[in-house]
Amino acid sequence: MAFLEWLGRQGRLMLVAGLVAGLTFPGAGAIFAPWLPHLIAVMLFFGALRVGATGRVGTAGLQLRETLGFVAAFQVALPLTLAGIAAVLGVIGQPAVLALLLVTAAPSVTGSPNLAALGGGDPAPALRIMVLGTALLPLTAWVVLSVLKIGGDPWAVTMAVARLLVLILGAGGLALLAHRVVPGTPRAIAIMDGLSALVMTLMVLGLMSPAADALRQAPDRFALWLGIAVAVNFGLQGVAALVLRRWPKGERMALSVVAGNRNIALYLLALPPETMAHVMLFIGCYQIPMYLTPYVLARVGRG
Repeated sequence: MAFLEWLGRQGRLMLVAGLVAGLTFPGAGAIFAPWLPHLIAVMLFFGALRVGATGRVGTAGLQLRETLGFVAAFQVALPLTLAGIAAVLGVIGQPAVLALLLVTAAPSVTGSPNLAALGGGDPAPALRIMVLGTALLPLTAWVVLSVLKIGGDPWAVTMAVARLLVLILGAGGLALLAHRVVPGTPRAIAIMDGLSALVMTLMVLGLMSPAADALRQAPDRFALWLGIAVAVNFGLQGVAALVLRRWPKGERMALSVVAGNRNIALYLLALPPETMAHVMLFIGCYQIPMYLTPYVLARVGRG
């Protein structure tokens, strides 16, 4: 248990180590790649369990109506607007555009409150939007995927959303049951953080497998997709910070983190493999700016 507590304290370094290991040892990533759907489901469970164990979703900042507004803006209005622009430009079918649309239609990553806190932002708004955005994902994803015809015909889209709904309800339900026997003590939360860090590191290893292969076999392709991933992640954060420039600094930084760091990997559980194959390299590269976010925000905050 002491080891897990230590892992929890070293969470940020664990993730960076996972990124480096994923690029350096592609064989390790290949081992965990087939287990990605299971690891993603486990991470959802730990995220829900930790929220229940802390007994709060924050008390300051955004209220429910505002949180709903941000979820609707980030997960519905933004991808549909970008899709309209892409259609006008005639690039709607490009893999990079598909990646951008799936990113913007996804909720924020489960670690977004931690990313915000590590970068000097207020974790409470990030936590609220993450919880509500994930809970509403089956609804928001159905709207976006249906309108954009991503994932097949309407029946296929409905089944994909149904899989997401079962997963989210299952993870939340199991977390509620586990919360009855898991104490909300600081030590228990530290152990949960350690388990989450371990599972997240294994997940990052699996997600980095396509990026590691591209780095060795086609470095120019890797560089292109890494550039796209960095532009998407930090571009969304920058635009959000600009739009919200009059907001208090802590909330503005948190909302920027939410805007740019999305749980696109959730779609691995819902959309067909032939659809996700077009964006697997992007997803791997996307992990790099995601876990560099706290360092970048810390520098921006000091500036």
